[in-house]
Amino acid sequence: MSSAAEMNEAPGKGFESVAQLRADFEAMGYITSHEVATTLYIAEHLGRPILAEGPAGVGKTELAKKLALHTNRPLIRLQCYEGLDESRAIYEWKYGKQLLYIQLLQEKLGEILQGASSLANSVERLHQHDDVFFSENFLEPRALLQALREPGGCVLLIDEVDKSDQEFEALLLEILSDFQITVPELGTIVADQRPFVILTSNNSREMSDALKRRCLHLYIPYPDRELENRIVSVQVPDIDHTLRRQLVDFIQQVRELPLKKHPSVSETIDWARVLLLLHADSLDNALVRSTMNVFLKFEQDVRFLDRQLSKLVSKARQEAGEDPHAGAD
Repeated sequence: MSSAAEMNEAPGKGFESVAQLRADFEAMGYITSHEVATTLYIAEHLGRPILAEGPAGVGKTELAKKLALHTNRPLIRLQCYEGLDESRAIYEWKYGKQLLYIQLLQEKLGEILQGASSLANSVERLHQHDDVFFSENFLEPRALLQALREPGGCVLLIDEVDKSDQEFEALLLEILSDFQITVPELGTIVADQRPFVILTSNNSREMSDALKRRCLHLYIPYPDRELENRIVSVQVPDIDHTLRRQLVDFIQQVRELPLKKHPSVSETIDWARVLLLLHADSLDNALVRSTMNVFLKFEQDVRFLDRQLSKLVSKARQEAGEDPHAGAD
């Protein structure tokens, strides 16, 4: 492994400093915290994967997309799900092509087997040629193998790894520690250039210690008021300043309620766009009631919020410096 001095002498592309990294991401429309930018900076210089955990919709997947754009590397994405195995994640053999070639080469196979005195002798002769059908010509690389073979490196996004099985985690360990994959028929395939790996998790289950040990841990929570205001201002620049402050304060209050699903940052942005579309200039009970389905996804949450609506809208307007009773039902 390279020494710390060597790493400082050869920084990765576009990773001159944490401050510059934050500025570059903001220019692309992605507002990062100091902690997120620092973790990216360290991961690039140490060559370590990142395990980004946190609630759904806080920007974990988008972080990988913006990283690929920032470093001018291709993004290779593996979407995880229950039952995912190596044939879907790493590689599989093109069995259909193998069978087709066997049919086309039947005459050649007859020549190979000609004069074989027994079944065992026939199998031995075929065994001398089995590498022909388990070669690169018949290999179908999947996302993980593609990432290791990408010329110039890539950003590898292993999305929602917590939805996969523990058996799949074991398959990842060789890749995350040594950046290599073992294909029994071909041997060990080592990455020409290490990919920048980001794994995301919504914390639906606990990841194993072995996987966590190989990664830098990054927890991305819901943003505070100041950060969420900046995010909305960048993503929806045309929204009125006062209305933006009101809706962000309202969403922040909603996240403190005992709901089945709290509004994500992406849903805050969607709501801001909806209010802009409706030419709204201030929150009121009727407006929120008619649009809360944008950021609430369960009817029980809608009914619960409706009972708290007047209080939350009033407080949001008051925080923004407006009459808390204006626009009430």
